Amino acid sequence: MRANRFHEFGDASVLQYEEAPTPSINDDEVLVQLKAASLNHLDIWVRSGTRERNTPLPHIPGSDGTGVVAEVGKNVTSVKIGERVLISPGLSCGECMYCEQQRENLCAQYRVLGTKESGTYAEFVKLPARNVFAIPANVSFNEAAAFPLVFLTAYHMLITLAQLQERETVLIHGAGSGVGIAAIQLAKLFDAKIITTAGSDEKLQKAKLLGADELINYNEKNFSDEVKRITDKKGVDVVFEHIGGDVFEKSTFLLRKGGRLVTCGATIGYEAKLDLRYLYSRHLTLLGSFMGTSNDLKSVLALLAEGKLRPIIDSVFPLVNAADAQRRMEERKHFGKIVLEI
Repeated sequence: MRANRFHEFGDASVLQYEEAPTPSINDDEVLVQLKAASLNHLDIWVRSGTRERNTPLPHIPGSDGTGVVAEVGKNVTSVKIGERVLISPGLSCGECMYCEQQRENLCAQYRVLGTKESGTYAEFVKLPARNVFAIPANVSFNEAAAFPLVFLTAYHMLITLAQLQERETVLIHGAGSGVGIAAIQLAKLFDAKIITTAGSDEKLQKAKLLGADELINYNEKNFSDEVKRITDKKGVDVVFEHIGGDVFEKSTFLLRKGGRLVTCGATIGYEAKLDLRYLYSRHLTLLGSFMGTSNDLKSVLALLAEGKLRPIIDSVFPLVNAADAQRRMEERKHFGKIVLEI
């Protein structure tokens, strides 16, 4: 098969479009002939080696993908050859207490496709049968590829963990990111008042079309001061955070009593200060989140099928140009998901 993979860690130039072995499956796995894959920042961290140095080389990155089932193991009854499927990117053991409780993201072996195992920048990928789901009939391969990781993550953060309630006020950081776009759409379903941040007015205007109410360009204004002004110093009920560093720190002071901050990442820094007096005196809740569960994915896929959510695609590249696609992501000029057509 053809794949885009790297033999050493480095910048986007290490990606090579070349022949790679077609995966062989076991009795409980499926082989998917991929039609599309979408990029995540995780792909860049894996390729550069900044966070995933244990990745075996050569390696095919990519966590999100869609395609057609090409082969099934003899124990597989949940999907059939020829079925249109999307990938659930969280891999787990399938046997431990957490997996049995369908809390797979707490499994000790939980990891994301494309970090250790070969990912979706290829013509074929193998997966446990439990990690493929039918694509809704009204959704294209490209749209479906742009959906799972970010909408699963946002749903688990906002709905499962933070338990967003109707008409609450929520601060969503990073309006132009995949998880930010997903969070805005999910919050709008709850008729929440949405305050969002981004680094350009262009991204903010696109976020407004998705349902954001108040827009803050963090390159022009102090987001903390702006949130206080917008809320008349009352603060917000929920902060949706995936930036880290001082953004996390400042955001804790923007929560009103009983507020919840949920975070899934630290793109600008792992460390942040926390005033414990503020935490306990205001009954605040800090929540860490990593991906989501199979039940979360089923719930969010139902909303996709009903047309209540829609993936936003920034641009589409052929698989051979995966390096160019990753460069676009690194430039941070995109709004929505970058897709590779295979």
